[in-house]
Amino acid sequence: MADEFITPHNEELERAISALPPESAADRSRPTQSPAEPAPPGAAPPTNPAWLRVKLARHPKRPHALDYFYRLAPDFTEIHGDRCFGDDAAIVCGYGHLSGRAVMFVGQQKGRDTKQKLLRNFGMPKPEGYRKAMRVMELAAKFSRPVITFLDTPGAYPGIDAEERGQAEAIAWNLREMARLETPIVVVVIGEGGSGGALALGIGNRVIMLENAIYSVISPESCAAIIYRDASKGELAAAALRLTAPDLSRLALIDGIVPEPPGGAQENADLAAENLRLALIRNLDELSAMSPQQLVADRYARFRRIGNFFTE
Repeated sequence: MADEFITPHNEELERAISALPPESAADRSRPTQSPAEPAPPGAAPPTNPAWLRVKLARHPKRPHALDYFYRLAPDFTEIHGDRCFGDDAAIVCGYGHLSGRAVMFVGQQKGRDTKQKLLRNFGMPKPEGYRKAMRVMELAAKFSRPVITFLDTPGAYPGIDAEERGQAEAIAWNLREMARLETPIVVVVIGEGGSGGALALGIGNRVIMLENAIYSVISPESCAAIIYRDASKGELAAAALRLTAPDLSRLALIDGIVPEPPGGAQENADLAAENLRLALIRNLDELSAMSPQQLVADRYARFRRIGNFFTE
């Protein structure tokens, strides 16, 4: 079963959330961002929406992958083990039916309480987790099932044991094999998408994000420690990293934003899952019309476009 979901009560964070301006669909698809106007003298410091969304993405009661799996596919059945070393609980995989469509789910899972956090290694996968995910995705391709991956990790586990078992090789292998997998792949960033640990499950035909999720090459604190020589300046780094869903949509790094209930997904997990279900069905319907070769070509073209900011 999924880790127990409990509705939180955090008045300080709720007040900060209420300060966030509502965003329309036009705001989310706007290609450019207008420069901010200078604040009038004596005005209060502006709210940093990027840092507020970082805190929301890390909210201890935010729905995790299993919370969504069981809501999207009540018949979800988990698959364990990489058939090489062991079973990594930081990545959960399995099959189920999404509105009648047979799909394969792969997700990074954080724990809810101390016991679960230790079991799930705080959502930081080890090599056997990535190899398990790849085994399940290859199984999906064999039986022509779409793959849906859920990203929610601060990053891959950097411990010695993970390095001894080939952490970098496991991530690189997933990047290559996902790029040429002949089945539809939809990637969903549901919380904290951190670095290569998230990207190892992030090579898809469509990449969508929940409204208050974040996706970045590095955590704000680590970025601040490198750039500003002060990890406490994570709030400043968060704004510079452009890690929120609206920022990434404007940069064409993601393909859609899934709205969350007021206050965040943790306030109403059922509604958040329903919004996600509709977005997944829409994307899978679009991809189901493509042949296996077209799916691979589409995925290749999507990632070739990333970072191409120079034109003649």
